Amino acid sequence: MPTSPILIIGKTAKTGLRVEQRLQALGHSTRGVSRSTSPAFDWEDARTWREALNGCKAAYVTFYPDLAMPSAEHTIGEFIALAKDVGLQHLVLLSGRGEQGAERAETLLMNSGLDWNVVRASWFMQNFSEGFMIEGIVGGELMLPAGDIVEPFIDIDDIADVAVAALTQPELRNRLFELSGPRAMTFAQCVAEISEAVGYPIKYTRISVEDFLQALRGEGLPEDMLWLMHELFTVVFDGRNSTPATGVEEALGRPATDFSEYLQKVMATGAWHRSGLLQQI
Repeated sequence: MPTSPILIIGKTAKTGLRVEQRLQALGHSTRGVSRSTSPAFDWEDARTWREALNGCKAAYVTFYPDLAMPSAEHTIGEFIALAKDVGLQHLVLLSGRGEQGAERAETLLMNSGLDWNVVRASWFMQNFSEGFMIEGIVGGELMLPAGDIVEPFIDIDDIADVAVAALTQPELRNRLFELSGPRAMTFAQCVAEISEAVGYPIKYTRISVEDFLQALRGEGLPEDMLWLMHELFTVVFDGRNSTPATGVEEALGRPATDFSEYLQKVMATGAWHRSGLLQQI
């Protein structure tokens, strides 16, 4: 009898993409889903969920846009109920450090009766190279509403490695892994290290939350994402996550990736090369 596929919710997301690639490289069958796949999966349309789940015994779940959203707890509760109904046995949930809304969703999973893992992660290093901060980096000035609070940024490759370990090693089930990088840094320190690596000057400028959100609103960011950005920079980013966590080593038996190692990987991809991107400084 063929092995049931491992469901990846968020096939095109930063972590989902990496988790699916790793599982396939290990020989596992996967079913990566998003709003654009067939079958489709849309968190805002529960009618799409059952077909995506049918026949799967394990799943890696990323919630869009973020588990910190007020609606996440209810939606995750509905999803867990359906997952049990269709016979899913093991659910690995990506969560965020220091997010009260996310912790409520985590509790639902832990008390669900399913085998579970929570992968609770710090801010992604890849936001500098694959996310909303890359234009500022290449343009020579990153403007954010964050001052001297330090954050032990996590390499997404580490998140993917932990998620795959949780999905494929039964002895790791029913555990929460809190993940961060090994070194707590301010945004200004990150920018300084990126500038040294790329060889061109990059300025870090602290701006008000109001100005930051106004700029995002001008770029057409939807209201739910504006709420999330406000929550992240005013509530979550208050120092509560400044201490590095040990989950990478607990799950994988190796240290978490340092920011300097992340820089080397990005430099090899050319992601911060200015040619063809923003030319002005």
